[in-house]
Amino acid sequence: MEHLSSTMEHQVQWRRDKVQELCSKGYSQREISQTLQVGLATVNRDVSYLRNQAKTNIKRYIDERLPEEYEKCLVGLTAITKEAWNTSQQTEDKREKLHALSLAKECYSMKLELLTNATVVDDAIRFVSSQKSKENLKSSTEGDKEESIEADYNEDRDQLEEEQEEETGEATINQVF
Repeated sequence: MEHLSSTMEHQVQWRRDKVQELCSKGYSQREISQTLQVGLATVNRDVSYLRNQAKTNIKRYIDERLPEEYEKCLVGLTAITKEAWNTSQQTEDKREKLHALSLAKECYSMKLELLTNATVVDDAIRFVSSQKSKENLKSSTEGDKEESIEADYNEDRDQLEEEQEEETGEATINQVF
């Protein structure tokens, strides 16, 4: 009996992988249904499942991995900057000294970019937080229809960008989302 269940799970996973592959190639749900010879409702359920799985994956990435990777970048750039300065002070070769100073300058630019573009990380964290808040709200008020999370996120982001424009007098472009 357990073997049958495992075989079914394997088949469902294979079908979902195919649905995802065909979606990425631009097939409509009807075309996928015809290609895989399964019902349209099955394809619709698979697409819905894949969307939810993608949301879960991105939430986990933003919650767990992004802050860690961000911190690694800053720490790494600091270490490279320190080594570049040490090299520039210890060498007598003018070319090596200029190259080391150029590397230090590049590290400073990259750190400044990461630190001043922290709105990307803030946007991501706010996105996850708003999702968690809405899930809590949804579970406590069953039956209420909630607005699109994406629309709320876009409104929050647009409001933040408008506030930043007012403060700095220049437009902020969010390149991640």
